[in-house]
Amino acid sequence: MIAAVSRRVALAALPLLLATGIAAAQTQKPGTLRIGFQRSSTLIAILKSNGGLEKALAPLGVQVSWHEFTSSLPQLEALNTGNIDFGFTGDTPPIFAQAANSNLLYVAALESSGKNEGVIVPADSPIKTPADLKGKRIAIPKGSSAHNTAVAVLEKAGLKLSDVTPVYLSPADAAAAFASNQVDAWSIWDPYLALYEKKGARVISFAGDAHTTSAFYLANRDFTKQHPDVVAQLNQIFADEGRWGSAHRAEIAKGLNEVTGVELSALETAIARANFGISPVTDAIAANQQVIADRFFRLGLIPREIKVRDIVWKWTPNS
Repeated sequence: MIAAVSRRVALAALPLLLATGIAAAQTQKPGTLRIGFQRSSTLIAILKSNGGLEKALAPLGVQVSWHEFTSSLPQLEALNTGNIDFGFTGDTPPIFAQAANSNLLYVAALESSGKNEGVIVPADSPIKTPADLKGKRIAIPKGSSAHNTAVAVLEKAGLKLSDVTPVYLSPADAAAAFASNQVDAWSIWDPYLALYEKKGARVISFAGDAHTTSAFYLANRDFTKQHPDVVAQLNQIFADEGRWGSAHRAEIAKGLNEVTGVELSALETAIARANFGISPVTDAIAANQQVIADRFFRLGLIPREIKVRDIVWKWTPNS
């Protein structure tokens, strides 16, 4: 669909082709579209780096502002308070947000390959299987998708979270603790996972070995109510960009290396096993998300039972 003449030109082309579609569908337009992102949000990082979204929306008088977050929970709080309009997270942060009555909606899903997150141990660790984690210290980014993966991996091995010592650390702090043997294992996502695999860490369980999960695009509820066509067309941009990305993984890895400075070989590994397919939040995806919500309520990690479907927004893709 896009000629591979120049990587940057190619990456920018798709959103430009969608400008006409947005103009035709839009009934209201915001002055500025505020998008939250993390550096691990691959498709958002691509669109941010190539300026394609700005070019698509400029003819409509809509500007784009980008807001970087170090983790998902503060990003979702910004969505809740209306400080951003649109963002992307893993599976677990929206559950915490919904339990806190946050003003946001699931608007699209990205089903995980199951290989872009996992539990790792040092190369010389005596830990060989998840069952060997009993009594060990596990670094976990609290409230993240890796938090859920850690619990799922333990449960599949017949263990409870209480059978280990969770050490709740940000990825940066966990990396330091893991490198200095202050923890025995680490539940983490790409590109950290790929980076530490390159350094010799062993994966004792990928996320997909223990459970099925998705990541999500989310939007502020009030923004979605006021600008449903904008949200639908944003989803479409990411869906079409994802289809392009699936066929141009090497180019994406090189582009992200330029943007983030993360080691190219690690990015190549991460991108090779990533899934870029954006879809509506189907009943099956919502049901799987409900399993996670019920798990976290059972563990006392969220204060009340929630129904995931209550905040699912229905999106019908163009194709």
